[in-house]
Amino acid sequence: MSSLKIVLSGYGRMGHEVEKVAIRKGHSIIATIDEASDWFKKEEAIRKADIVIDFSVPQTASDNAILALSSGLPVVIGTTGWKPDYRQIEELCNRHKVGFILGANFSIGMNILFAVQKKLARLTAQAGGYHPSVAETHHIHKMDAPSGTAIHLANDIMSAYSSIEKWVNEPSEDPSCLPVISYREGEVPGTHIISFASDDDIITLKHEALGRGGLASGAVLAAEWIIGKTGIFSFDEVLGL
Repeated sequence: MSSLKIVLSGYGRMGHEVEKVAIRKGHSIIATIDEASDWFKKEEAIRKADIVIDFSVPQTASDNAILALSSGLPVVIGTTGWKPDYRQIEELCNRHKVGFILGANFSIGMNILFAVQKKLARLTAQAGGYHPSVAETHHIHKMDAPSGTAIHLANDIMSAYSSIEKWVNEPSEDPSCLPVISYREGEVPGTHIISFASDDDIITLKHEALGRGGLASGAVLAAEWIIGKTGIFSFDEVLGL
C-alpha cells in the first residue's frame, strides 16, 4: 500500500488518534479541518490529498462529506448521529469516481460483535420468550445519544423481531418497544451491552473499548481499502464480514 496524503476533518480526540495511527503506518496528514472556512483556507493543500477521514460532529458531517466528495476525494466518516443524503452522496461518488464509507463503529471487534448479534437475534426471536435490550456507556463529551453503534444494534434486533416496532431511549416494559439506554460517564471510550432476557435465563453480549485506538486503526484501514473504488460502502465490507 502506497503512502496516503490524508485530510483530517475534525481534529479533536479522534482526529489526533487517527493521526497517530496514520503516521505509524507511513501515511501523512496534509491538512486538518476544524471549521467550514478551513476547506477554503487550506484548498491548495486539500487539492493534493488522496482521501478525507472525518470524525467531526453531527452538525457538520454532512457538509464535510459533500465538500470532500465534490472535490473528488474519497471519504471515510466515523462521525455518528447524522443522517446522510445517500442519493446525493451516491451521485457525487459516481460523478467523481470515488468511494464513501460510513461506519456505525470502526472497531474491528465491534463489527465482529455486530455479526454475532445478528445471528443471536434471529435465534432468540425464533425460540420466542426473549426480550432484548441495549445499553451503552460513553464519555461525557459524546454529543449523540444513543450512540450510532447502539442504534445499529437496535436496528439489527428489530429486523429479527417482528413484534418490536421501535426503539426508545429509556427503560420500557412495552413489548413493542426496544429499550436502548444511554449513560454518559467520565472518559469511558465506549461500552455496549446487548441482553436477551427470558423467564429462564439471560444471554448477554458485551463489547468494551479500551481506548480510541481501535476506532482509529479501523478508519485508517478503511481509507486504505477505499482507494480506487467507486460508490457507497460499509465497514463490514472492508472487513469481509
